[in-house]
Amino acid sequence: MSSSTSSPAAPGQSALGTGLKSRHLTLMGLGMAVGAGLFLGVGVGIRAAGPAILVAYVIAGLVVISVMRMLGEMAAARPSSGSFATYGRQAFGRWAGFLLGWLYWFLLIMVGGAEITGASAIMAGWFGVPQWVPALVTVVFFAVVNLAQVKGFGEFEYWFAMIKIVVIVGFLIIGAALWLGLLPGTDFVGFDNVRSSGFAPNGITGIAAGLLAVAFAFGGIEVVTIAAAESADPAQAVKNAVNSIIWRIALFYIGSVIIIILLLPYSSIDGADSAADSPFTQVLGMANIPGAAGFMEAVIVLALLSAFNAQIYGTSRMAFQLAREGDAPRWLGVTNGNGVPTNAVILSVIFAFAAVGLQMWNPPGLLDFLMNAVGGCLIVTWVMITLSYIKLHPQMQARGENSAVQVHGDRWVPWVTLAALVGLTLLMLADASTRSQIVSVLVVSAVLVAISFLTRGKAQSGAQDALS
Repeated sequence: MSSSTSSPAAPGQSALGTGLKSRHLTLMGLGMAVGAGLFLGVGVGIRAAGPAILVAYVIAGLVVISVMRMLGEMAAARPSSGSFATYGRQAFGRWAGFLLGWLYWFLLIMVGGAEITGASAIMAGWFGVPQWVPALVTVVFFAVVNLAQVKGFGEFEYWFAMIKIVVIVGFLIIGAALWLGLLPGTDFVGFDNVRSSGFAPNGITGIAAGLLAVAFAFGGIEVVTIAAAESADPAQAVKNAVNSIIWRIALFYIGSVIIIILLLPYSSIDGADSAADSPFTQVLGMANIPGAAGFMEAVIVLALLSAFNAQIYGTSRMAFQLAREGDAPRWLGVTNGNGVPTNAVILSVIFAFAAVGLQMWNPPGLLDFLMNAVGGCLIVTWVMITLSYIKLHPQMQARGENSAVQVHGDRWVPWVTLAALVGLTLLMLADASTRSQIVSVLVVSAVLVAISFLTRGKAQSGAQDALS
């Protein structure tokens, strides 16, 4: 396994930099998970399950906590910019590393394209320009950010994510004051809205539908284990990030949901196509905050851009490591004098902008298939992380590879997590609206595995060249 923690290399070499700190990793994970889905999509789950959506969030949160602790234990013991793709390779061979690396790269590229499309649509309305103009400007801007020394990227993402945290904390404070009737012209709300709808107005089936709506809410925080390879102390950085990200995200998501279900009538909550329809905007409107819709629009754009910035980073590092393993063209495994994989960044930017164009073009059938595949990518990734841990954990123990992150209940937690992921998959297959996600990702996965076997010979020589 190649080291990813060396000092910046000379041009033409292949070592990443070490400029990221624990606070960068923590806020990067938050930036990936706390996106527009929280501000616009949270109403979908509440509409499906009612206040019982909290049960769905707890279930999804426990699954993600387990997956992240397993991934964190492996990443702290064996830091790699390939993260779970590297561990899949170590556990099951080249096909698993190839599958996980390129599947996650595809996931982030497509999601990034959708996010820039959404952000540019809002900004185009602000400035009265064609949508492609803000899309091009923002993609170029983030290309420059990601081509700079990694410390600069970390600082940029840190403050980007910090603004979102301040907004959510402010929302929680305002919401609590509204609920208690502490603001002028307000009265204590109590639990009237919950009593009116009932805790689970649509029963078990509603909770199941809500679980499908929120299952991937925390997706994206895996990128912190990719970024850990560019920190001075990867093991400690992973430990700090994994331990702090999980409870902070749980606080923001579950806290926001509690405020919304307490303050808004169930009949008024649903998914939002615009900031004006967001449950967050409705709550701020109750506080008579002027310009609430415009403010939430700005926050949503910021959330989208922050996540896109981290996605360019994640895809470029994954492509870099794939090249180091011989699973991508070797020119993607070259870094500049600051330890930045410039070719991999440029490739990610090009494909991200192509994904934006695909979103705008929207060819019949193709975009639906690709986005459906994206929906199932996290299931495959989480299942493979769990299986990799089950395979590698005994080896790590036998070799005395102590990790700064430990899975408490390492004998049973992986198996319970795996069972939960299988159950979620079956639930998706049983639901007509999500069945296509599983089918599409299985097709994409089968193609990637086939390519991995067809390119096996080239991979061996490519890996030797990249490491020489």
